[in-house]
This record gives sequence, structure tokens and C-alpha cells, in this order.
Amino acid sequence: MKSINLEQYTKFIMDEAVKILSVDSPTGYTAEAADLVCREFAALGYAPVKTVKGGVLVKLADGPAEAADNGLLLEAHTDTLGGMVSRIKSDGRLELTRLGGMNPNNAEAENVRVVTKFNGVLEGTCQLVNASIHVNNQYNDTKREWSTVEIVLDENVTSKEDAEKLGVRVGDIVCFEPRTRITKSGYIKSRFLDDKFSVAILLGYAKYLKETATVTTRPVWAHVTVYEEVGHGGCGSVPAGVTEAISVDMGCVGEGLTCTERQVSICAKDSGGPYSYEVVKALTAAAERTGADYAIDIYPFYGSDVEATLGAGYDLRHGLIGPGVYASHGYERSHRLGAENTLRLLLGYTTQLAE
Repeated sequence: MKSINLEQYTKFIMDEAVKILSVDSPTGYTAEAADLVCREFAALGYAPVKTVKGGVLVKLADGPAEAADNGLLLEAHTDTLGGMVSRIKSDGRLELTRLGGMNPNNAEAENVRVVTKFNGVLEGTCQLVNASIHVNNQYNDTKREWSTVEIVLDENVTSKEDAEKLGVRVGDIVCFEPRTRITKSGYIKSRFLDDKFSVAILLGYAKYLKETATVTTRPVWAHVTVYEEVGHGGCGSVPAGVTEAISVDMGCVGEGLTCTERQVSICAKDSGGPYSYEVVKALTAAAERTGADYAIDIYPFYGSDVEATLGAGYDLRHGLIGPGVYASHGYERSHRLGAENTLRLLLGYTTQLAE
């Protein structure tokens, strides 16, 4: 495995990440992104299906007949943080309620798109209430909360009635601009790398299996979920015969942890408790065997799709891996090597290529 060149697949992952990141998909508003993921898997020669809930389920490999009842489910999510209109103010500005863990501290001054139900998309900006520092001497002291920031529409709006005439209603989705950029040094910066970067990695994994005709050691499915950010993305759609599920999500990078954006992270424990010791041990062995640059960390404030799967009552072993991502739930950053090392680990864990 150390001698296998994954450069073309890493480039594919980076290109797919940019493509997926360009499609707005706050949790609860994910149909367009799910349709894109379906098309991308189909273009690789697979037969994805949309779940009733709106996710994407696809079988990637059959594995040997003797392993038919020992399947592996890889879970990633395409839903992101965002907002929803909770009130139209008397001046036509919009108050938000958050979708997922969107934080007003790093939402402020971001461009947004307000998706009305029947009147198209309106542009705007998330601003502090009374955002002009030259007239607001409390600007620095104001605590950023969803009650102290607002959406200013880029329309001639001065009243609630003006906003309503444009089609704005309570419950409309507010999408924040991702601002995706890939640097010459290989970094990818964007909102919502959590978890669209790993959705792209699963596509790269699928592309490798198909183009190289690599045989996996067991059946493998992928489930791209759409409600992870609110805790129930992985609660269903587990195929028969699956005995293990691994979330392919973002790896945490920050003070007290060892992972960098260039590595694949293996999570031993998060706020939901320890991951399967056997799975963590086997993932670590696969990383060692394949030469994947990895770190093992404990995430103090984190939950994953696979924990939702367990919480729904499925009898599974579980694990969590992903490329290192800095500034989670903000303007996030990772690196092409984080993608490559995650792909290398997935291949090493599910095939005999390195043995």
C-alpha cells in the first residue's frame, strides 16, 4: 500500500469537495446536495438510492460470499449548519434560529442566501443589530447572540410588509456562504468541510474500488446522511448483514489534541463515550500497515452519525475517523494530505492491498 500512488484520487476528492461545497444544504434543506451525490456515485458506475428520509445509500462492494453477514457501513453527512427565519422584524430585518451548531460569533458579517418557499432566493448579510461602529458605541461590548444579530436583505426593505411582499416567511432557510478556497500549498478552506470533505473522500474511495477492480474483504455500503447536525442522521437505513459502522467525519484539530490537518484522525472517545476498542485497534493497525499518517485523539465536545445509529438500537461495532479539520463549525481548514491519509486508511482497513 505504501507504494500505491493515490495522487489522482486525492485530486478527484478535492475537486468533488469543491463541487459539493458549492451546493447549499443546511440540515433540513438537503435535496439538491443529495441529488448531486447520487449523480456522482452513478457516474462512477454505482446504483445509489435516495432514502425516504432524504439521504443517499449505495453499496460499494460485495466482498467474498463467506463475509456476507459481516458488512461494513461507512457514514458521512452532507447536511451543514445554517439558519431559519424565526421572525420578520418591523423594519424588515430577519431574526434567525440556528440550524445545527451555527454560532453567531462567526456568522456575523457573512453573506447569506435566504431561500423563500415560493419566490426564489434573496441575498443578504448577517450583521450585528446596529452594525455601524461609528454610530454604535456598544459595538464591542454587545454579546453576539441570535437575538443581537440579524439578516439584512439586499433589497429595498424598510418594513415587515416589504419583506413579506418579497416572499419571505417564517421558516425560510438561510444558507451561509461557504467561501471555498484551495491554496497552492494544498490547504482547503471553507465553511462546512464538516462533513462535505468526507463525502468527497467516500466518492474517491468508491472511484478507486471501481477503477482498480479491488476486492474488499467484506461487503461495504456508504450512507450519506442528511440530519447529522441535529443528531438523528444515522438513525436508520442500515442494510441487512451490517455488523459494523464507521463515521467518516471531520477529525478534530485544536489545543490538547495531536492531530493536524495533514493527518487522518482516529477517535477513541467523544462526548458519547468510547468507540469500539476492537475497531479503534484495527483502524490503528491498518494505518500502521499502510503508512497512513494518523493520530489518535479524544474529542471532548463531539457526537457522530454512528452514535445515532447505536442509539436507534442497531447491534453494531462502531468507529470514527476523518481528515483533520481546524476551526470546526467556523471557517474550517484541512489539507489534501488529510484526504489522502483518510483514503489510504479506508483502503487498508477494507482490502488486502497492504498485506
